Amino acid sequence: MQGEAHYFAFGLSGWLVWLIGAALVVVPFWKLLPRSGMPSWLALFALFPPVSIILLWVMAFRGPARENL
Repeated sequence: MQGEAHYFAFGLSGWLVWLIGAALVVVPFWKLLPRSGMPSWLALFALFPPVSIILLWVMAFRGPARENL
């Protein structure tokens, strides 16, 4: 088993760092997505780096939601 990658090999501190990093990504998306007229729950998909880049591009070119005008 030595040398193999284990999913739970982070330890408690590794998971804590991962959760803090996830919060640092999800919370801004959660606040910004409704301003673009998109549902807040899409922010959970921002945990995956390619999806967060796509969300940024969609938000940038979609413009503000109609109720914010």
